[in-house]
Amino acid sequence: MRLFPLAVFALLAATPAHAALPVGAKAPDFTTLASQGGKEFNYSLADALKKGPVVLYFYPAAFTPGCTVEAHDFAAAVPKYKALGASVIGVSMDPIAKLDRFSVSECRSVFPVAADPDGAVTRAYDAKLPLVSHAARISYVIAPDGHIALAYSAMSPDEHVSRTLAAVEALKTQTAAP
Repeated sequence: MRLFPLAVFALLAATPAHAALPVGAKAPDFTTLASQGGKEFNYSLADALKKGPVVLYFYPAAFTPGCTVEAHDFAAAVPKYKALGASVIGVSMDPIAKLDRFSVSECRSVFPVAADPDGAVTRAYDAKLPLVSHAARISYVIAPDGHIALAYSAMSPDEHVSRTLAAVEALKTQTAAP
């Protein structure tokens, strides 16, 4: 029975990119339970945006191969995001108890992951996969004014960090221009 979820993810990886909210749209605000380093807290997008851009990424399920690679990649890039004044948060439809473990082992305790078990945040960001209780792999960069600066959708985790990092750098350049 363990092969079924892997088969579903393999099938989904072969499907075209999922739709996402458009660049320039107002990002839906949310507050949800998150975990960083195994410690749970209430995460507020509005509060995070007061400090700078937010890289918000949705992923299908903690501890699956692609999601593990993506979490490792984001964790390795956190110093670059921080140097640009940005923060990172991952969101999945996993329960918080699972994310407590994932935040330590795969996210290296350097960025939070949020639980969205009812899928409300995932649906608000047009990141819910059809027919299954999982999010698509979609990354957003949200500017401090609350508008979406980048929406990138691909089931492969390979380019999510490089694309979001480039978008955060572009935001930094735009705000630094006279």
